[in-house]
Amino acid sequence: MNIQISSKNYTVSQKLKDIIEKKIGRMERFFSDDADIRVFCRKENDICRLELTIKDKGVLFRGEVASDSMYQNIDLVLPKVERQLVKYSDKLKDKLKKQAIINRDWLYYDDQEEHPQQKTGVSRVKKFDIVPLSVEDAQMNLESSDHAFYIYLNEETGKVNIMYRRRAGDFGIIEPDYD
Repeated sequence: MNIQISSKNYTVSQKLKDIIEKKIGRMERFFSDDADIRVFCRKENDICRLELTIKDKGVLFRGEVASDSMYQNIDLVLPKVERQLVKYSDKLKDKLKKQAIINRDWLYYDDQEEHPQQKTGVSRVKKFDIVPLSVEDAQMNLESSDHAFYIYLNEETGKVNIMYRRRAGDFGIIEPDYD
């Protein structure tokens, strides 16, 4: 697993890096050796935010938390990611390590429902790699995220698509017409 730790307006101490690597390292049984794990720490006013993104074989897991301590944030974000593993374990059994889902001794997940906080008035630019995915994989990635849409490169058409949640609860796809 390739763990990258970065920050903005926050200095990540060596102790915090060691704790992050140790706790995320415990999850190595779920992911392949070439999984990309990105941890982004930032401080806004007196609030510490931590984003954890794991990409492995076209599957995306993401969690974001905020509190007054980065040390507390790492303990809050890992159950979110593991909850995504639990929710999509049947769909993911071919993409994760073979024994990952069979052994259900979860490290951080505790069966308690999560109540996400609504965020408003946030504006930012986010850059990311667009990888070719099937419609089914894009839908699974959207379902595992907290977002209302997911941008991907449709592997069948070669076009950038946007999958979104409809108010009716199903999904829609926006595909630009280049003509």
